[in-house]
Amino acid sequence: MRTYIGRQQAVSAEDFIELALGTPVELWLGVEGESGEERAAREDAARDILADNPTFPDDLVRIAAQVIEDNPDLFDVVPLVRSARRRTVRRGVAA
Repeated sequence: MRTYIGRQQAVSAEDFIELALGTPVELWLGVEGESGEERAAREDAARDILADNPTFPDDLVRIAAQVIEDNPDLFDVVPLVRSARRRTVRRGVAA
């Protein structure tokens, strides 16, 4: 089964995020190893987008709140149980 948002096919979670935001996630978060010049250009582009769309941050918060409301299990945290028994290593003894 294929999923389309508008005319764009969404294949991965990243696709859904990018289509919801209207911009690539990397524009806002950056990429590992980017140079200072690349970072400055990325931040410049982000500032332009925010200047053209002053409600963008509020819209993003509304989208995030809706996702959380629709999927409360996203934050179901289950603690990992550690065994009370500690593994001991005996030196010089063959197992």
